[in-house]
Amino acid sequence: MALFQSPTRTVPAIPQVPRHIAIIMDGNGRWAKQRFLPRIAGHQRGVETVREIVKVCRELGVEYLTLFAFSSENWRRPADEVSFLMQLFLKMLEREVFKLHENNIRLKIIGDRSRFDANLNQCILDAEQLTTGNVSLTLTVAADYGGRWDIMQAMQTMLQARPDLAGGFNEEDLEAYLSMHYAPEPDLFIRTGGEQRISNFLLWQLAYTELYFTDTLWPAFNGEALKLAIQSYYARERRFGRTSEQVRSERMQDGKTNA
Repeated sequence: MALFQSPTRTVPAIPQVPRHIAIIMDGNGRWAKQRFLPRIAGHQRGVETVREIVKVCRELGVEYLTLFAFSSENWRRPADEVSFLMQLFLKMLEREVFKLHENNIRLKIIGDRSRFDANLNQCILDAEQLTTGNVSLTLTVAADYGGRWDIMQAMQTMLQARPDLAGGFNEEDLEAYLSMHYAPEPDLFIRTGGEQRISNFLLWQLAYTELYFTDTLWPAFNGEALKLAIQSYYARERRFGRTSEQVRSERMQDGKTNA
């Protein structure tokens, strides 16, 4: 059974601070190119942005932060860049996991790990195990992840575990096998770098997420930029299929109840 109810089945409480923020970190290469630097310099600078955003999310009371680090389509990039990204991922795990643990942050890695080498896979397991009991923030890094892959693997895993569902199943049956079954669906999705698409990221989970696109390149995205995105979220009316009149009426009723 899924741990959290989906907005497609129930109207969720709307938190004062987004409970779950998901980000596509786009623009590292372009940031470097603008400065006549190699693309890898942009990826290195992007790691510093990750540190800042994690820190700000924790300070603001965000419970879940999910970062798209490497998509299943990114294997198409030049081999030397892919190799560098894998090494950077490994170094991040080795260097950052103890800091995350000291700050009571749980780390989760989602995606298809079959193409990672044994050393990287072991580091992932060790990092997840070390931080498994932490509760101040759950940081999820999506690596070799694709939304369609996620749905397909969930269906295959579900039918292996529950062959009785082959004749029919519902959303809740499947959700328990998705990569992010441990988290509520994102309240706010952010994509940096100017592109306005979700690029096969969390296809199932973004059904009712508020989308925010910014031209700011990821290495230049900072805590203030994150707060601007959250301000935009505050200005949205989250109806979840209802009318504006219904939403206003419910707010008035809540005000009377709390008075």
